[in-house]
Amino acid sequence: MSELPAVRTILRNTLQLGARADAFSASTPLLGHVAELDSMAVVAVLTAIEEHYGIAVDDGDLSAEVFETVGTLTTFVESKIS
Repeated sequence: MSELPAVRTILRNTLQLGARADAFSASTPLLGHVAELDSMAVVAVLTAIEEHYGIAVDDGDLSAEVFETVGTLTTFVESKIS
């Protein structure tokens, strides 16, 4: 089962995007396209993901590509919980 709906909800709540997040698909660009997603917000989103899934994300697991699109972030989450 895809984690896309949960990732979209985490983004909506963490970045306070409201209904804007409802239109997010796997191909929606994030980093550099969603103004609310600055460096501090990346940390907040990662913290929310860790808390939601009960996982730990190591700094070495991260790159800008993880936050390229909603889909790449979802794929990252799915790889961490599998």
